[in-house]
Amino acid sequence: MPVSRSFTSGSLVGSASPSTASAKFRANGRLEIACATSDIGTGSYTVMTLVAADTLGLPPEQITAKLGDSDLPTAPVEGGSWGAASSGSAMQLACQAVGKKLLKAAGKIAGEPLGDAKINDVLFEDGCLVLKDTPIVRVPFGDAMRAADLAAIEEEATAAPRFGDMWKGLHKSKNTHSAIFAEVKVDEELGVVPVTRIVDAVAAGRIINPKTARSQILGGVVMGMGMALHEETFSDHRLGRWMNHNFGEYHVPVHADIHDIEVIFVDEPDPEVTPLGVKGLGEIGIVGTAAAIANAIYHATGKRVRSLPITIDKILG
Repeated sequence: MPVSRSFTSGSLVGSASPSTASAKFRANGRLEIACATSDIGTGSYTVMTLVAADTLGLPPEQITAKLGDSDLPTAPVEGGSWGAASSGSAMQLACQAVGKKLLKAAGKIAGEPLGDAKINDVLFEDGCLVLKDTPIVRVPFGDAMRAADLAAIEEEATAAPRFGDMWKGLHKSKNTHSAIFAEVKVDEELGVVPVTRIVDAVAAGRIINPKTARSQILGGVVMGMGMALHEETFSDHRLGRWMNHNFGEYHVPVHADIHDIEVIFVDEPDPEVTPLGVKGLGEIGIVGTAAAIANAIYHATGKRVRSLPITIDKILG
């Protein structure tokens, strides 16, 4: 089989939508975060927990995340590749508000170990407020809350997309970007096309959790392969109904169709798009994958197929 390789690029609007989140820190060291956003298997629970842990300097084991309930602070629908950009940014703001209250409470401690430090003068590490200039000065959160006679600190915050800023800076590219490299083998007699390798390099701002982010791109690439080679619906125009509405007749990629997929992240936080520095991620794995495969088939066969899926009859015809 001749082997062919090709490349294409992808771009996805870095969407964000207004979202609200709450954070409640208790004197026992536990943090409870809440948002109505859902986790459909993309790792929202993990992402929200990691955002809170990073913001307040707490171990994830001390954080409880509540999601997916309409009684919780309002969030956009699950979709559009904007979960982390929207609800993650709101979670960061809510935890930052808790941090400001902790700093204020620390001012009640006898001797005022943090002096007149402002929020930008301190770090949140290992459950302590730490002076940036004098790291040896550390005030545990529990000490600050006891000094202020607080049983809990609860804050809620809303993050809104910066669409106004986005349109003002038209010279700046704020989308999520990707570069997809595809390798295919084409059977010269049968026209069968195995996709033997895909390399997808993605620039989606700050990557909160590389493991779940990689899984999303892997899934998107497989969907792009399905778009390129397998998936096609047939309609009966007389009856107005789909004719292949089951997995016996509607073809999708299976394990035997999937070979080597490599995902590379360009970690470049972009605070101009969202306060958290993240961009939309979920769907960029699909964008451009089918085009890269189509280009590779063209390089192998000289045949430019312009309708998807690229089936055997189109290659041999």
